[in-house]
Amino acid sequence: MLGLSMTITLMLPSFDFRSAESTWVGLDKSLSNGLRIGWSYEDPFVVGASKPLTVILNANPKTGEPYDPPVRAYVYQPGTPFASGVEHPDNLGPTVKKLSLERGKIDQLDRSQGAVFTIEFADVNGQEWAYVVNETATKGWTPQEVLSAAGDANTRYVGRGKTVYITEGCWWCHTLLPEHTQDWQVFGTPPYLGDFNGEMPTAFGSDRKAPDILHVASRNSSREWMMMHFFNPRLVQPNSIMPRFDYLWGKVDANGNPIDFAKWRADYTAYRKGERAYPPEVPEYARNTEIRALIDWVLTSLK
Repeated sequence: MLGLSMTITLMLPSFDFRSAESTWVGLDKSLSNGLRIGWSYEDPFVVGASKPLTVILNANPKTGEPYDPPVRAYVYQPGTPFASGVEHPDNLGPTVKKLSLERGKIDQLDRSQGAVFTIEFADVNGQEWAYVVNETATKGWTPQEVLSAAGDANTRYVGRGKTVYITEGCWWCHTLLPEHTQDWQVFGTPPYLGDFNGEMPTAFGSDRKAPDILHVASRNSSREWMMMHFFNPRLVQPNSIMPRFDYLWGKVDANGNPIDFAKWRADYTAYRKGERAYPPEVPEYARNTEIRALIDWVLTSLK
C-alpha cells in the first residue's frame, strides 16, 4: 500500500507534467536558472555557483548585424550543467520538444565546451510555440564571444540571484503565485502550468506577509529603487517590516572603497530623528556581489 501510494503521489503527476507544453516563461526561467537552484554537486554551499548567465545582445556576436529588438541569450560556460529541458527534452512537452530538437538542435551539446541558447517561435497548425535553440550548433556562437559582445552592462546574473532569493528566505513572506481571484488586478496574471516546466524548485512562497512579486518588475523596474529597498526598506516604505539586506553589498562599493555600515546607520538614525534633511546615499554595489545578482533576477525574470 505504501508503494502504491508513493507511485500515485510521485510518478503519476510526472506523466501529466510531461504532457504540459512549456511556455516562453517556462523556457526563460529554466534557461536562466540552470539545471537546479539550491544544493547540488556543482554548488554544494548554495552560493549560486555553476549558473548560466543571461545576456542582452544588441548585435549578432559573429557578424555585428544589429538586433532590433535586442535578443536575450543564455550563456552556459564550459562545465555548467545544462537546464532541465535541455538535459531532459521530455520535460518541454511534446510539441516544444519536437521543435527544440529538430529546429533548435538541443541534442548537439558538449558540457565541456559550453553552449549558448535563445528562445524562438514557430507556427504549428496555426498556433505559435516557443522553443529552445542551441545557437552554438546553429550559428556557431561560443560562450566567450557572446559574453564579450554583450559586455558586463548587458549581463544578468539571474540564476545566482534566484539562489540568493531562496537562501535569504525571501519566499517566506513573498509569494510567486498570484491566485485566480481578484489578485490578478493587483499582482498581475496568474501563471500557467507550462510556466514551471524544468524549474527546480518552484519556490511559490510560504505566506502572504508581503506583496506577491511574480510580476513586480512590471510594476516597478527602477534599479535605484530596488537598491534602496534592499539596503534599508524604510527608505522607501517607512513602516516596512522587511529586514535590511545591506550585507549583500559585501565589504566594498563599486569603486573598491570600504562600506562603513555603522556610519551609514548612524546617519540614517539622525535622518529619522529630523537631525538631517536627507537620508544617506546608498552605496553603489560592486560588480560581483549577491545584491547585483538578486536585483538582476528581480528585474529580468519577474515581469
